[in-house]
Amino acid sequence: MTQLGEAVARYHKNLEIDRERNAAWMGQLREQMESRQLVVNGRPVTPVLRPHFLSRRQYLNLSKAAESLNKSIERVRKLALTNSQWMARIQMLPAEKMLASLDPGYSTAAVASLLETQVNNGSVHFTTAQADMPYGVVYGELLSELFYEAPPVKDLRKRFKLAKAGGAKPLVSSLLKTWKEFGGKTSPSIAIVEFKQPFATFESHEFTLLAELLRKNGLKTEVVSPEQLDYRNGVLRKGDFAIDLIYRGVRAHEFLMKYDLTHPLVRAYRERKVCVVNSFRTELTRKMALLALLTDESVTDTFPAAERKAIKDSIPWTRVVAQTRTMRDGQTIDLIDYIQRNRATLVLRPNEESSEVHSTEGWRSDDSSWDRALRQALRQPFVVQDRVTPLPVNFPVDAYGELEYRSLNVDVTPHSFLGKMQGCSSRLSPAAGAFSTLSGLAPTFILESR
Repeated sequence: MTQLGEAVARYHKNLEIDRERNAAWMGQLREQMESRQLVVNGRPVTPVLRPHFLSRRQYLNLSKAAESLNKSIERVRKLALTNSQWMARIQMLPAEKMLASLDPGYSTAAVASLLETQVNNGSVHFTTAQADMPYGVVYGELLSELFYEAPPVKDLRKRFKLAKAGGAKPLVSSLLKTWKEFGGKTSPSIAIVEFKQPFATFESHEFTLLAELLRKNGLKTEVVSPEQLDYRNGVLRKGDFAIDLIYRGVRAHEFLMKYDLTHPLVRAYRERKVCVVNSFRTELTRKMALLALLTDESVTDTFPAAERKAIKDSIPWTRVVAQTRTMRDGQTIDLIDYIQRNRATLVLRPNEESSEVHSTEGWRSDDSSWDRALRQALRQPFVVQDRVTPLPVNFPVDAYGELEYRSLNVDVTPHSFLGKMQGCSSRLSPAAGAFSTLSGLAPTFILESR
């Protein structure tokens, strides 16, 4: 048994030895998460009673791969701004392209970013495009604090050395570094911009908790929605609150569904009167089409060897769905014919995930539903991608006060700040792929080698 397996087995044994003590802890944990606003849609942020453990070697491999890919992603972003063919392949809306063309006033477009990955033993697979707004940073830090002093984790720490997998401090420092590069001379007043769609079912407190964190660091901060913003005399405001820096919690395509390019935020950004983090240039590499560019050797053949290796080892083969011919394993293929014949090993993903358009997994579809999904993918921006088979992990859960075990998929999300990975979080989903209350985050700890 590996050291990682030994630690998990020991943790589970600790839970089962003293069920009465742990029943009391489970109740206390529910109360602590509610009091600290670690709740989404009325449910605790984490559905599990055990942290997700990564070995130090896994963490280092993840960091190496993520930082190499961050460099490639930044390279693609810069080249697309000067190459209309590359820009066209990313399949952005005209307004998104316009926003991306604007100079944000600082050099690194993705100040704070994440990648969705699956870590299986010694391998790392990145399955979705880079996105900003690293959900889980603040939640993950607070969960780690709760669990680190919890009785089962304290028992485990008597035999194993654990380290917390990052926190929110790098986020704060990256915001301030970017503000300084933008030209800021004094401490910025920050607005976290987000909006909630009418009748939205998703309710998260993370932006509220982020605002509290920024205030604790001496930064004036408010959470605002786009309709509350006003731009007059070169100052972006919410009422009497003058804003220097925007932490953008709104994706461009969602923003453009409600507002046009005369919105106060866009005008202030265009005139460089406000520092927007992340800049709208990150929209270039939010799309799934990014992975189609990265796995196209004709695009990356001039990239540094280390970056090409990271791409080959960690990104599944991806192509934009179209009536075209492309390369696969050194052979030219008809893409649509290939998709039709290889349903069991492929997934169709929208170029950008939304509540209206979803992915279709070929191995969970029959021929007729796969054909329907393919027809949709030819009408809208979609990519086809090789299947990355998850390895479900057994987690203890609180089933209405009773200790039970459930098989869950784990996506490890590295948090990168100004291109450098500093911590990660773990997202959980039911192994069956359907909606479940057993979705959420797990605190993440690094198991140090003996």
